[in-house]
Amino acid sequence: MPRKFTYDLLWLFHDTYKQTSNLTSNGSPVHRLIVQHSIDYWLWADLIAPESERLLKNVVRVRRQAEADLFYIPFFTTISFFLLEKQQCKALYREALKWVTDQPAWKRSEGRDHVLPVHHPWSFKSVRRYMKNAIWLLPDMDSTGNWYKPGQVSLEKDLILPYVPNVDLCNARCLSESERRRTTLLFFRGRLKRNAGGKVRAKLVAELSGVSDVVIEEGTAGDAGKAAAQDGMRKSIFCLSPAGDTPSSARLFDAIVSGCIPVIVSDELELPFEGILDYRKIALFVSSSDAIQPGWLLTFLRNVSPAQIREMRSNLAKYSHHFIYSNPAQPLGPEDLVWRMMAGKVVTIKLHTRRSQRVVKESRSICTCDCKRANSTG
Repeated sequence: MPRKFTYDLLWLFHDTYKQTSNLTSNGSPVHRLIVQHSIDYWLWADLIAPESERLLKNVVRVRRQAEADLFYIPFFTTISFFLLEKQQCKALYREALKWVTDQPAWKRSEGRDHVLPVHHPWSFKSVRRYMKNAIWLLPDMDSTGNWYKPGQVSLEKDLILPYVPNVDLCNARCLSESERRRTTLLFFRGRLKRNAGGKVRAKLVAELSGVSDVVIEEGTAGDAGKAAAQDGMRKSIFCLSPAGDTPSSARLFDAIVSGCIPVIVSDELELPFEGILDYRKIALFVSSSDAIQPGWLLTFLRNVSPAQIREMRSNLAKYSHHFIYSNPAQPLGPEDLVWRMMAGKVVTIKLHTRRSQRVVKESRSICTCDCKRANSTG
């Protein structure tokens, strides 16, 4: 793609993106949002690295369109949304859209084999309806219709990717040293009031406030906010992960890399790489209707046996590397799992592409086999 869609956008965020160690820094609210949703940076960094330096061998970048099974669109939708003026951003979106859709590869498949990173729910929003055939890289599905219109997203077509954690990895030594200090039963630090599906947060706050071994705090930005969240998670057995404005929340991945067992209260949540990872081994799933009942959640957590807690914490230590983005990308890290999940879609993509190319005018031209049934923990 033209330089202004890739390298020039990276330059806007140069001080952060140049030093990969700074990508988990919890700075200003805008900085934090870009970092949490910076999956497009990490995937592109893997693809443009010299093959001799890449550790992942299950995806190969080719130079000719005819040789490609998939086309990755290296457009940094989140960076442009947050760092450009509104009208400037929309103009860039339209220009990127025209460039991509004018390409022979797009016209050949109608975009079905193209991969578009739109990990923030506002990213590319003004034009993405024109690219709804592409594989979208998303934080969740959001079946409420607040962020994605009906027919735009589905589990068959798209991929869920984890947020970039805002806290540092608690490695094996850290987990061992922190085990004796985990005296808090349940911890949450973040925005206590959210909109849409996140309204359950306020109800949970009302239910859990004032309990001696429970910590519920309003989150703050900056290094102090990051340190407080990290310290709290490393002192806790369970970490609350309720829905935010969308079904997903970065708190889930912060908890995982902190060795704190997530307690997920988000009835419509879809999870990253669930075709590969079994989240029941590392997290507890609770329906919203149960969680807000007086006394129910605390009774449930106190009845989890020490043996189950030890087993889940051990599994967290094994799973955490699946959620740590890095450069170079590591085997079984999130970048690797993205490529593995994407490879599993290639056959279906070719089916829909070839079918669309051969149907005659009188044929039923729309295949309705998308997986659209909402997730439910009830």
